[in-house]
Amino acid sequence: MYLDAFTLSALVDEMLDTLAGGRIQDVLDVNENGIGWEVYANHRRRYLYMSADHRQPRVHFVPDKLRRGLPKPSQVGLLMRRLVEGGIVTHISQPPWERIIQIDVEGAEGAVSVVIEPMERRSNLLLVRDGIILDCMRRVGADENRYRVSLPNHPYVLPPPQTGKLDPLRLNLEGLSEVFTRDAQNIERPGQGVKARKTHQVLTAHLLGISPLLAKEIAFRASGTTDQKAQDANCERILTALHEVVDPLGRRMWQPGICQDGRGQVTAFSVYPLTSIPGWRRVETVSQALTLFYSAPVGEEAYTAGKQPIRDAIAEARAKLSARLASLRASMIDDSQRERLRQSGELILAYQYAIQPGQTELRAQYDLDQPELSIALDPALTPLENAQRYFERYNKAKRALDDVPSLIAQTERDLAFLEQLDTDLTLAASYPEIDEVQAALQAKGLWRGKPLAKASSSKTAPLRVVTSDGFVIWVGRNSRQNEIVTFDKGSPEDWWLHARGVPGAHVIIKADGRKVPESVFERAAGLAAYYSAKRQQAKVEVDVTQRRHVRKIKGAPPGMVTYRNEETRLSVPRSKEEE
Repeated sequence: MYLDAFTLSALVDEMLDTLAGGRIQDVLDVNENGIGWEVYANHRRRYLYMSADHRQPRVHFVPDKLRRGLPKPSQVGLLMRRLVEGGIVTHISQPPWERIIQIDVEGAEGAVSVVIEPMERRSNLLLVRDGIILDCMRRVGADENRYRVSLPNHPYVLPPPQTGKLDPLRLNLEGLSEVFTRDAQNIERPGQGVKARKTHQVLTAHLLGISPLLAKEIAFRASGTTDQKAQDANCERILTALHEVVDPLGRRMWQPGICQDGRGQVTAFSVYPLTSIPGWRRVETVSQALTLFYSAPVGEEAYTAGKQPIRDAIAEARAKLSARLASLRASMIDDSQRERLRQSGELILAYQYAIQPGQTELRAQYDLDQPELSIALDPALTPLENAQRYFERYNKAKRALDDVPSLIAQTERDLAFLEQLDTDLTLAASYPEIDEVQAALQAKGLWRGKPLAKASSSKTAPLRVVTSDGFVIWVGRNSRQNEIVTFDKGSPEDWWLHARGVPGAHVIIKADGRKVPESVFERAAGLAAYYSAKRQQAKVEVDVTQRRHVRKIKGAPPGMVTYRNEETRLSVPRSKEEE
């Protein structure tokens, strides 16, 4: 899918209507290739996303607040914050027929321009002053592109002129016929290996601003198929279809829309009606169409890069603890095996004088009503040494019985805590929340990267929800908050909720001596389901009990509890914003 010249023209008009004159209040690095702006214009905050991703470059408004997705800002982000943040957007423009948008800003240190080039494989985001590049997202040296060097302190140069292409807005039948005649001369000739092209390929190659999608739409309207061969094209029909689509675009009469398949997946976007792809429908703005197609880089997904090192550390710690648990369980020997070791040692002592040198097995009966035992002997040892070896193994098994169960229980608690941290990380919607997961790993000695600096001011607070009935619901969104919600916010008579059998939020309904209505229980259960490892399920089992029945697990990490006297209900996951 292409952000063609017409789509960018529509975006320029949208920005001129909504962005010009606005103040850039915040600049942030959304991800490795994208920068976000928060702009206050026309008494409203708007969020602009600009990406130089080489596979999906784009620029458009997004409906929700953008989030910082990199732990450390990029060089371009730092420079843009210095020169652009706090500045006023003075103008937005597009060079004729180019897939480029330029946003002019009057900043604290003077006028600068932000140039967005959303072109696949050659995308870039540049900061320019007086025609000189200050910095750019993708640096391109002379060894990669001799015509256009994109490096700091070098002149900014537009792409090479598109020579030999015709203006589709001024195209007549004679010009179009000549285009197809010239192309027909390139039909495959012996030894030259040139194949005949399709109609849409000819239009893309010879007309300005005609993307593959737009060319296929024109071909479809003219012939009923997008696969028509150029040699079969009817130029009169092609010209009629071309003007039918392009003339409104030339008058800047944009009709933004998207195509959806039977599963609701957005498969294409355009600024004109599409008949060549089924499921086209109008949307309000170009940005809305792009957001629906690409999906906006907002919400928890914006922190994927920042979360990954911590998720890797959790996975590594889980693997180590799982291996330790398996080893501990293997070291446990049941009573019958342990008793057999003792009996084997005693039988060897009882029959030591009957054992012959080099004998490898002793068969003897310990109990009269039990079958005889087959006892392996080491022929290199004396009978007494063989007996001592069995007694040593017996005593080791006895010690394991005393020590290993508590070690197994502790390891199981540590694994459960890691599952909780993994859920905490999934639910984290800010860098302070991500840092708290890392801090918890550090406290358990499970973090091997650069340690966090101690900063108590960065600790996040539990979520507070007030219902229409005036009841306060507290929601802990990580293990530390869970401890606070249950044992600091909660009183014995309050109600406590938690998703059954999975890591998730501790939720408290403050009763304050009142009877809690069913609607409040439903609201709290929906929050407990949403802030849990099962949030993607249609319905989640949620346990409800009074806070007096919840107890800390001795020696366990924060937020780990046991509870009783619970009732279980099925609840639909609902966030704070969903009433």
